[in-house]
Amino acid sequence: MFRLENEIWLWALLLIPCMLLMLFMHMKWHKTALSRLADKALIQLIMPRQSNRKIRFHAWILVIATCLLVLGIANPQLGSKLEEVERKGIDLMICLDISNSMLAEDIKPNRLVRSKMALERLVDQLKGDRIGIVVFAGKAFVQLPITSDYAAAKMFLKSVNTNTISVQGTDIGAALSLALESFNYESTSQKAVIVITDGEDHEGETQRIAKEAAEKGVIIHTIGMGSEEGSPIPIYRNNQQIGFRKDRVGNTVVTKLNENMLMELAEAGNGKFVRASTSDSGLEYILNEINTLEKTAMGSRMYTDYEDRFQYLLFPVILLLVIEMMIGYRKSTWIHKIKLFRA
Repeated sequence: MFRLENEIWLWALLLIPCMLLMLFMHMKWHKTALSRLADKALIQLIMPRQSNRKIRFHAWILVIATCLLVLGIANPQLGSKLEEVERKGIDLMICLDISNSMLAEDIKPNRLVRSKMALERLVDQLKGDRIGIVVFAGKAFVQLPITSDYAAAKMFLKSVNTNTISVQGTDIGAALSLALESFNYESTSQKAVIVITDGEDHEGETQRIAKEAAEKGVIIHTIGMGSEEGSPIPIYRNNQQIGFRKDRVGNTVVTKLNENMLMELAEAGNGKFVRASTSDSGLEYILNEINTLEKTAMGSRMYTDYEDRFQYLLFPVILLLVIEMMIGYRKSTWIHKIKLFRA
């Protein structure tokens, strides 16, 4: 199996046409300059050992060396063997609150951005676990079905914002229900849910659903984003803050962390509650709790062991550059003395 480790370097091959164009323009300029100096016969007499072929030869050596150098930096690799690695982990669903209240800036830069940053770091630390994402506000939907594709998880996280769901509110119960439905209960793997929200639940079904989760063996952890003092929700236009969100009466809306509700939810789900801060999102603590769960075998994956082959391209580059330095730009003396066609 063949691949290039750094394919992006292939864009550097666009330098080759530029080099050829510069060579053509230089040769044309050189010929024009000599023609202005004297006619062809006189130039032949003044510069009898001038060799246009050697100039072109030097240029082609540099072009070929550049091609080989770029391919060497791209690092061609050959797959030498296949290795089967058993994966062990748990099934983890993330329930992320994307309601407008998550735009409050009592946690910098704001609650939602801080949550997404922490989740990206969490994904980087997962090993063998499967992950899924449910986003919710007034409604909830599965943003990412449970998967072991961590790159997809990070891609979906980046695309999430408060406009993903048009219905505002905070229906934690709906998010938990979708998370529980996403699990395959025929699998023996441990299952856990992490709810990241400010806790302003507007529906009130969370406790009942949490108890159902506990009966199914699903652990629920909660992370509270925000402060108990609360914070207004800023409104931005063209990256400039133009005010704060107001209610129907015209009063500024202040969103507060409902810590008691999230503590009760975690307790009902046999999990832990952590309150996030600007310096600590709380996910590190939750991840340590998750890592204490027993990891079960979740199948195996085939990995190819690749070996680098860049050295087979860089050696010819060095050889060509040495040859280019050793060859002059004038006709060789012994060739110049050969007069096969002169009477």
